[in-house]
This record gives sequence, C-alpha cells and structure tokens, in this order.
Amino acid sequence: MKIRDRYIAKTLLSYTIIVLVVWISIYSFFNFLAELSSVGKDGYTILSAFTYIILQLPEVAYKQASPIILLGCILGMGHLATTGQLLIFRVSGASVLKITLLTLKNSLLFVIFFISIGEFLAPISSNLAKSSKSNSMGDSSASINQNGFWIRDGDNFINVKKNIDGSLFSGITVIEVNSSNEIERVIKSENAIFDGDSLDMSSSEIFSIGKSSSFDRISLKERNSYDKTVSFDQDLIDSLEKEPEDLSTLTLIKQIRFLSDNKLRSGVFEVELYKRLIQPITLIAMILLAMIFIFGSSRDVTLGRKIFFGVALGLSFEMLSRVASAMALGLDFSPFLSSILPSITVMFISIIFLLKKSFS
Repeated sequence: MKIRDRYIAKTLLSYTIIVLVVWISIYSFFNFLAELSSVGKDGYTILSAFTYIILQLPEVAYKQASPIILLGCILGMGHLATTGQLLIFRVSGASVLKITLLTLKNSLLFVIFFISIGEFLAPISSNLAKSSKSNSMGDSSASINQNGFWIRDGDNFINVKKNIDGSLFSGITVIEVNSSNEIERVIKSENAIFDGDSLDMSSSEIFSIGKSSSFDRISLKERNSYDKTVSFDQDLIDSLEKEPEDLSTLTLIKQIRFLSDNKLRSGVFEVELYKRLIQPITLIAMILLAMIFIFGSSRDVTLGRKIFFGVALGLSFEMLSRVASAMALGLDFSPFLSSILPSITVMFISIIFLLKKSFS
C-alpha cells in the first residue's frame, strides 16, 4: 500500500473512532438517564445502572454501525478536502474513482468489524446486562420467563401457560390435527421438560376423538409420562420473547425456516435478515451518495454545507430504506427486493456521476 493510501486509511480510521466514541457516549448518557428512574428499587444502585449501560455498548455500536461509519468517512474525507490534501492527491494522480474505492474498502473493513461484534459479543453482553439488572432488582431468572406461548409444529398446536426457564414448562396442551384440519387428539399435562428435541410430559391426559356416523366419540387415557417429539429447538423458544432485531443472524434463519415449514408468516423476520445481509451494499450506496457532495463543484456551495447535506441525505436514505422494508410487510411485497432496490438504484446513479467526475 502506498504512503498516500495508508494516510487516507489512517484518516478515515481516526475520524470513525472519534464518531464512534461520541455517538456511543451520547446514546449511553441518555440511556443512563433513563435507568436512573429504576435506581433505588431493591438492590439496583447507580453502579448497577452503570454496569448495565457498559454491557449494552456492543449492542448499541452494532445497531448504529451504518451511521457511525458513514459519518466517519464523510468527516474524514471532508477534512482532507478542507485542508486541500484531497486536491493534492488528485493532482498527484489519484482519481476520484480511486479515492472513492479506497474509502469503500476501508468502510467494508469497519462493517466486518461491527458485524463480528454484533454476532458474537453483543448477544453475550446483552444477556449479561439483563441478568445483572434483574438480579440487582431482585428478579430471578424464573420470574422473567413466566410468559406462556402458542406455537405451531407441523400438524400440532402447542400451548404453554408458563415458560419457567426455557426448558421447564408448566400447563402444556398439545392439539394434534389431521390433514383435514380436524382435531384427532388432545394431550394435557401439568409439567413438561424440554430437552431441545422433545417434550417429556408427566402425568398426561390423552383425549382421543373418533368419528362415527352421527357423533364424535371422545376417549380418555392417562399416562404417567408422555414423550412428544418436536421440530423446534431451544434457540427458537428463547427468541419468542425477543424482537427480530435482538436475534442473531443464525437464529433469524432458524426462525424463518421453522415458520416457513409450518406455513406461517415470516415476513418481519425476513425483513430483518435481508436488512442485515445487504447492510454492506446499503452502506456502499450511502457513501457513494456522500462522495458526490465531497467531489461536487465548490463554486456555489461551501464544503461545510456539502458535508452537512451529504450526512443528512445519507441518513435520510437509510431511514427511507427501513420504511420501504416495513411497507413490504403491509403490501405483501418481496422483502428482499424492497430492501435492495433503493440501495441498487442510488448506487447506480452515484457511480455514473462519480465516473463522469473521474474522467472529466
């Protein structure tokens, strides 16, 4: 790598780190103010709130990765343009296209870094944050997961009144239906242990429904235990009480596959998955859009205003992309196309402009 390229990369890295620190500090400050309302309850102290905020930092950094990288690149390139260094680079032989490609290459390295944080560190630290807060406030892990749920598993409908800890259920009802959507059997049990592959139900009552010419016959059998094989796993159970954006990419894929296999709607999870998968493409589109303002004509508009408009337009584009993804759910439009079309369109227009600027 040439000295010039290393210098541009160093500048982008420096400004991205500055933006990261400032951005996260602002978020953490307001989150800390929100946590102060809980200070004093049971054993929840200011130190506990501070620990909770610190453990949430990886998740905040991951969710705000796109605007952080965008602002870092715009401010870094804006600094080079303001100090005249960008003009010197161009005079020395670095074209607009080459500088843009170098900016994108460094941005993608940042994306990989933030994705690694979001997929591996953020879930662990977020779970620790929630556990630390619940323990400080006197809530046991059992009391957190007391909500019940309904879930469809093939031709079975399973209702759990209380999810104790993800592996111990209370109040289980399994409804088995046939291909004609007629109920064939109902299994009820007070408790069940979930081992990831099956439900081991104790003291079960099995109601079998038989058909005759004039009426249905219901027979009852009681068993000390009943084992029911299921297709879902522990990750899916844990994800039932989480929002799609709080799930890991692997869990999202499992959730989508499970819902699709059971002929259930998975649009909200698909939107979140595609948004993550095309995040590098979206970021490239936003940076290309911002580079138009960096390399645009300076005769009528000052550089400071260009940077401001570039930042505002880039962030507005990301917001509109999210709105388009959300609209796909209501209009039953392809989540993938709704996620990628805005990025591809802006990228195509920006590339044409930058190519003209590079060869002019």
